[in-house]
Amino acid sequence: MKLSLLLWAASFLPQPTADQLCLATTIYLEARDQPTQGQIAVAEVALRRFETRREGDSLCEVLQRPKQFALTLVSPNMRLKNPKAWNKAWHIAVDTIRLWQLPHPMRTQVVPGANHFVASRIARPVWATGEPLATIGDHVFYGVRR
Repeated sequence: MKLSLLLWAASFLPQPTADQLCLATTIYLEARDQPTQGQIAVAEVALRRFETRREGDSLCEVLQRPKQFALTLVSPNMRLKNPKAWNKAWHIAVDTIRLWQLPHPMRTQVVPGANHFVASRIARPVWATGEPLATIGDHVFYGVRR
């Protein structure tokens, strides 16, 4: 399935299904080759940024902000070819969204406080300075103050 088709579908789906689709697609694109904990951590970063409501009124809006997540960084013609990885990403998205609906003290978190991450083998953004909060696989997680 092409990325452009998934994003088109998300634009018509009701909430929360659209947000689940956007988050699953982001997990797939950003972390399908990472351990499960790394995939959950990517979802947590997205949900934490959405929770602030500074970057959009829906999770899809947050994930589609230019140059923030893979949804805007990879070609819309990219095909998602790994159904096993897609299925895993979908389940992680659904489970993490469900967990995020709990009050803060009841949430089990992989990367508490992380609101940014970088795939260290691909990029070195200027904001990626200081001590990271965690490294999982080849992703490094930061709590960037804004």
